[in-house]
Amino acid sequence: MQLETNKIISQLIKKIDLLVPQYMNNQEDFAISKGVAALCIIDSEGLIYGKVYGEDKIRCRESYRIAWIKASQVWITGYKTNEYEKLVFAEKVNSYQFGINMPDFIGWEGGQPINLQNMKLSVGFSGFRGTSDLEIVSKAVSEINKA
Repeated sequence: MQLETNKIISQLIKKIDLLVPQYMNNQEDFAISKGVAALCIIDSEGLIYGKVYGEDKIRCRESYRIAWIKASQVWITGYKTNEYEKLVFAEKVNSYQFGINMPDFIGWEGGQPINLQNMKLSVGFSGFRGTSDLEIVSKAVSEINKA
């Protein structure tokens, strides 16, 4: 099973690799990323996969830290980032049930649960506008599901 998981996650990363340059060419996204982005994926077994994009290792490190926080919050809660926070503040979800203190909420979009070929993955992408961070992963998933 793990070999199959690795294969599918590798496909996902390759699809995202192809999409990153398109987003880097978008002026609004580039202004935020300054040429750096990061991806973090946590599978149902708790294994972590990731990739950084860009040359600036310090900025890559920070971008990956944010991607990790997004992915891990999704892994813990099962909710997209930003949506989870809205549910907590609207008192529709009790934050204490997940053990993440409010000051530790990421708040930004870019973390999402995805189902890919009967696998549940918690994915965080960071570097672009939040909507783009979500979109790049969704597009890659759609491409894989078409195949």
